[in-house]
Amino acid sequence: MFMHNKRLQYTVRVAAPNPGLANLLLEQFGGPQGELGAACRYFTQAVGEDDPGRKDLLFDIATEELSHLEIIGSIVAMLNKGAKGQLAEAVESEAELYRSMTGGGNDSHTTALLYGGGPALTNSAGVPWSAAYIDTIGEPTADLRSNIAAEARAKIVYERLMNVTDDAGIKETLGFLMTREIAHQLSFEKALHSIQPNFPQGKLPGMPEFTHVYYKMSEADGAPRGPWNEGPEWTFEGSPTPAVDGGDGTATVKIPKKDIDVLQAMASRTASDTSVDPTTGADLGAGQATVDV
Repeated sequence: MFMHNKRLQYTVRVAAPNPGLANLLLEQFGGPQGELGAACRYFTQAVGEDDPGRKDLLFDIATEELSHLEIIGSIVAMLNKGAKGQLAEAVESEAELYRSMTGGGNDSHTTALLYGGGPALTNSAGVPWSAAYIDTIGEPTADLRSNIAAEARAKIVYERLMNVTDDAGIKETLGFLMTREIAHQLSFEKALHSIQPNFPQGKLPGMPEFTHVYYKMSEADGAPRGPWNEGPEWTFEGSPTPAVDGGDGTATVKIPKKDIDVLQAMASRTASDTSVDPTTGADLGAGQATVDV
């Protein structure tokens, strides 16, 4: 059961309308790193979670993300207050209205016209929100890591949004939202490491002969090495050759006898004849074909 409190989680103070900034903030409303995506990600994980502690954690953070969605939506609505009335009532001249829509970095005319200045479930380029933004896989040790990364990406977007506004009230609110991304990362980190062991993810340990092998797959010389490919736990293969399993590196399949004749007939029918070089459409189009007179 959800209950809605009409007061925001954090007070929103907007100094003046700014449709361009409103459009940029849609990135955290309906964008891939935005609050709706986070809320849906954690809510669906919570519904499927069997551990009571993690279930409670995921529901709590999912619900808070909806509160953050409400904050961002409210900021967008306040920033668009003037444009909303102008679009609806056409109080400005055509030239002035167009200038107000396209000025200040507001590149998405789609969001202005289709949604009338209201907060739309799109990113800042007008691309509709998609459930494809949610990459839950149903394994806590993988999902919690993904959640940590999602919160980190959202924090970076908030930092960048704070850099493009001088509105003190908006900066403060975005700073709060950015800080909550840090808090959520900490909670998810603790939840991840309360599962021991939590690496590798899933049930199977992997093939031990390949788990701690680093293959140098690029030819660049002088690349620095570090703990990711150097040390007692690593076997470093500087010039790996196929096949690393000791086989010949080819792909084979056992064909049922009934299919062999059919496959041989198809191979014969589609075989290339390298002895012929016919005139083609490309030759004709390039003017390279000879014409007998």
